Amino acid sequence: MTSLDDLLPDVDALGRALADVGYLADAGLATALFCAARLPQPILLEGEAGVGKTEAAKALATALDTPLIRLQCYEGIDAGEALYEWNYTRQLLAIRLAEARGADLTDADMFTQDYLVERPILAAIRHPGPRPAVLLVDEIDRADDEFEAFLLEVLADSAVTIPELGTQVAVHPPIAILTSNRTRDLHDALKRRCLYHWIDYPTTARATEIIRTRVPAARQSLAAHVAEAVARIRTLDVQKAPGIAEAIGWVDALRLLGFEVLSEDAAAITIGSVLKYREDADLVVDRSLSWLVGDHA
Repeated sequence: MTSLDDLLPDVDALGRALADVGYLADAGLATALFCAARLPQPILLEGEAGVGKTEAAKALATALDTPLIRLQCYEGIDAGEALYEWNYTRQLLAIRLAEARGADLTDADMFTQDYLVERPILAAIRHPGPRPAVLLVDEIDRADDEFEAFLLEVLADSAVTIPELGTQVAVHPPIAILTSNRTRDLHDALKRRCLYHWIDYPTTARATEIIRTRVPAARQSLAAHVAEAVARIRTLDVQKAPGIAEAIGWVDALRLLGFEVLSEDAAAITIGSVLKYREDADLVVDRSLSWLVGDHA
């Protein structure tokens, strides 16, 4: 199988590989992901929700033909939920079976690979290759400071110690992609260890291109009109500014309902595809749907 170095000889090769799987990365993002994969070094992707941070990790894994292993962070997540746990139910059944047979079991019998349940970080570290897995640590900003410190140590060593089994060292250190919506500031120590890239909202032309890539059956004009409308919405003081993900979803909904143009009527009945707060929808309606859809309608 083609090695990682041969598959990604340069940034342009990665850009083409991502485009081939439907993800259009600009030069800055392609360069950052290339460095993350080839160094290897963890990368922190920040940006507003819906700009394509998670999709970048998914696309990279697909382009490299390697597993995507996702760890979704949330408030209260701890090391055990990220690393491993023991299958206590299976262990209990084994104990009962041994008792029924009159056999004795020791700790060495109970804490083996057969009873180990891998969680995302351990699974990424133990991935056998031939290319490294992509480890997506999604929304790291939702976890607490203790988990962030733990993650920093694990990523630095690409190793995990399991007391009963010893230290598990990655043969192929994972390509670690951390995402953050900046709901809180991350520690400087984590940022120092990571490459960094901010994913901004795409330009209207770029958004149109992305929509067409993700919804190829949509007309060029419809994709452009939706991209323009989404850009207009972002100029308002909305609670949740729509990203490219919402724009794609809006086009999907319009096509499903048979609309080939973004008219006022079409916008009125599909606004929930792009705005997820009543107050935001009211704000757009108050500004007027004719303003939203522009002159093309």
